[in-house]
Parts: sequence; C-alpha cells; structure tokens
Amino acid sequence: MSTTATRTMVTSGASARRPRGTGPRRIRKVHEGSRAEATTAWLFLAPFLAIFLLFTGIPAVLAIGASLTDISARDIRDPFNVNFTGFQGFIDIINNPGFQSAFLNTVMFVVICVPISMALGLALALMLNNGIRRLRNFFRAAAYVPVITNIVAAAVIWQYAFSITGPVNTTLTDLGLGAPNWLGEPGWAITTVVMMGVWRTTGTCMILFLAGLQAVPEEIYEAAATDGAGAWRRLWSITLPLLRPTTLLVTVLQTVSFLNIFEEPYLLTKGGPLGSTKSIAVWVYEQFGFGNVSASMAGSVLLLVLVGIVAIVQFRILRPKH
Repeated sequence: MSTTATRTMVTSGASARRPRGTGPRRIRKVHEGSRAEATTAWLFLAPFLAIFLLFTGIPAVLAIGASLTDISARDIRDPFNVNFTGFQGFIDIINNPGFQSAFLNTVMFVVICVPISMALGLALALMLNNGIRRLRNFFRAAAYVPVITNIVAAAVIWQYAFSITGPVNTTLTDLGLGAPNWLGEPGWAITTVVMMGVWRTTGTCMILFLAGLQAVPEEIYEAAATDGAGAWRRLWSITLPLLRPTTLLVTVLQTVSFLNIFEEPYLLTKGGPLGSTKSIAVWVYEQFGFGNVSASMAGSVLLLVLVGIVAIVQFRILRPKH
C-alpha cells in the first residue's frame, strides 16, 4: 500500500473518531452564545450605568473641574468666564480655620461614634442570636427602627426631648441632677450629636453582625464546648476571628458614614454652637450656600480623597489573613 493511501486512511480514521460538537460550527455557536449573553448583561446594566453617570459620574467630574477654578455663584450663568487657579483653592481651604475646625470635628465623630456603634451592634447581635429566645423578631425589628426612621422627624423629636425644658431635663431635675443645656453648650451639643449618630447607626451594625454570626457553623461551638471552652473563650477564639470579614465591612461602612456625617449636626444644632459640631459636609454645604462654589467643590473633593484613603488603610489593616 502506498504512503499516500496510508495517510488518507489515517486521516479518515481520525476524522471519524472526532467527537461530535467540536467542529467549527460548534465553536461558532459557542461564540455567538457568549456574545448574546454579554449583550443581555449590558442591557440589564444600562439603566444603572445611565443613572450612575447622570447623578454621580458627570457631577463628580464637574465638581473636580470647578474645584480648580475660582467660580462663584455669580459665575454660574457664565461658567466659561472663570479663571483657572489649579490647586490654590485646595491650599486656601486647608489653611482655612473654619475647615480645620470642621475636619477635627469630623475626626472626633469618627473616633467616638464608630467604636461605640459597633460595640453596641455586636452586643445586640450576640443577644439576639443566642441570648434572647422569646420575641426575638420583635427585638430585631425594634433595634432596626432608628435606621429606617425619617431623619427630619427624628431630629425634631430629639430637639424637643433635649431642649432646656424638655422631658430629658425634666426627668434629670426630678432625680435631683443638673439640667444641662444640651444644644446650647459646645460640650453637651457634641454629646447630643454623638448620641443621635450612634442611635441611628447601631441597628445597621446589629443586622450585619447578626448575619455574620448566623453564618458560623454550630458544630464549631459544640466542639469547643466539648473541649471545655467557656462562653468568653468561644467568643474570643471562635466568634471574633470568624467575624473578621464582617467586622471589616462594618468598620468601613461606619467610618465612611461618619466621615460624611451631615444630618445629625445640621438638623440638631446647624453646626453650632460656635461651630463645635460643624462637620466637613456641613462646612461644604454652607460654603455652597454662601456662593463660594469653588471652595465648596474643593472641600467635597478633599472629603472624597479622605474617604478613599481611610477605606484603603482599613482594608489593608483589617483584611483576613488567609
């Protein structure tokens, strides 16, 4: 048999043994299916992308551009009749005593409110996960009510409750204690804003920690209890390490929330008294109201950069080891 005939028979045999569905037509169908799936995915993403670009992406770009100019309220009608100042606006803001005070107040809110709200949220989650058996769903809903309560209505109630003649001071007076000016003195005003901030955000921490606790297998606790580990030992050696990803999430969310704190100080005290409760967000809002558009935009950009830096640092420090 000739070499050509042998080669033809081998080739024919190989072609006959080729599995079905692996030819060019099958590959073409796979590519067409992948392309159709990608098109469908983009169609579903299109509404979100349009809303994001319209209300977040484009305004952010415009804000960054405005922060590099000297635009003010009277220049809005003619936005091209402004001068490019570069980073001078950022330098002026950083050297502004009002912004420096607002920055320190914001840091204070983060340092005080984040640990307290997280500790209370974790304690509530532990009690609602294991400690409380009856009416568990009721207590879960009650702890989460402040998160979904209208902030304006809540601020009105807090203003009335902590006014000089409000029920809080009335109760303290009946108990023979002092009646402080909760909203009129700097120290007490800070305390009131911190209490309201913690009251509003503890429910969010509780829900997230509760979800993390319910993801921990019960077999681990049973094995530890069998080996003689007590409740505190199980909490320290099992619960907290396994809650590390949840703790990272809660820490980042809470830190970003309090870096952008606005409603509590603005609705309760308008940033007063004497600017003692004025945050960066309140300062930015006031500058925009005064017509200092460029300063307001520069402050917003600085706040965005600060949030990004803090989030990156927290992810680096608190991310799981494995």
